[in-house]
Amino acid sequence: MNQGKVEIKTPEFVSLQYQIAGLGSRAAAMIIDQLLIIIVNFIIILLFLIANSSSFLYLSDSWVPIAIAVLIVFVINWGYFFVSEYFFGGKTLGKKWVGIRVIQENGHSVTLLSSLIRNLLRIIDMLPTSYFVGMIFVFFHSKHKRLGDIVAGTIVVHERGVKKQGTSKMEKEIVRRGLTKDSVQLEEWAFRSLGKKEWELLRVYSGKFLHVTLNERVVLTRQLAGILLPKVGIEVNDKGYDELENILLTLYLIAKDEWEYEI
Repeated sequence: MNQGKVEIKTPEFVSLQYQIAGLGSRAAAMIIDQLLIIIVNFIIILLFLIANSSSFLYLSDSWVPIAIAVLIVFVINWGYFFVSEYFFGGKTLGKKWVGIRVIQENGHSVTLLSSLIRNLLRIIDMLPTSYFVGMIFVFFHSKHKRLGDIVAGTIVVHERGVKKQGTSKMEKEIVRRGLTKDSVQLEEWAFRSLGKKEWELLRVYSGKFLHVTLNERVVLTRQLAGILLPKVGIEVNDKGYDELENILLTLYLIAKDEWEYEI
């Protein structure tokens, strides 16, 4: 395995390879995130001062407004990372701009519990100042993990950009069928079930779709539908074959938009 890369074998025997994000890229993303947080904190404090300007000299008599302001600032500072990483594919704004994301060690999208754990331990990684503990862990760990990553079972990887290609035969087939990402409506939990492993299965399926016999395609479609559709809450038994094909191709579009990138 190349240095700086990690390979994961899934239970479906799909090999996933990632380029690990090192100290430099993680620090760059953190600087961007911290600058954004500082701006938000400044706005909150400014609004707090404006709202209490008439009684500013008497704030010492009551710590309630100050406590509320401090609580709001803390929730925003911690919640920003937790919410962003869980709901936006493992990416804060800083990570998105730098081109990195948080994933599970098994290649899945980061879970609610993992995001919670890694960001709770951010408090320790920040000690004694400027993420010193976190930087030491990232620098010396073989997979560039900070303490929060080690405990949560997560890893930060690069995504260098979406592959630029011409319109493929598969894409033309999808257009011919009139399919879009909105052809199947997924709940948030179902969308999050389409991780890197599921994308690899759909990518292999789409690659074989137009290059196998009809009988082989029927078998392939039913096998993959039996694996993936229950994961996103779609019943398989009451669907016709053509409908199963269209659903899988739509899931391919959804997963491709989220996971296809060069490493």
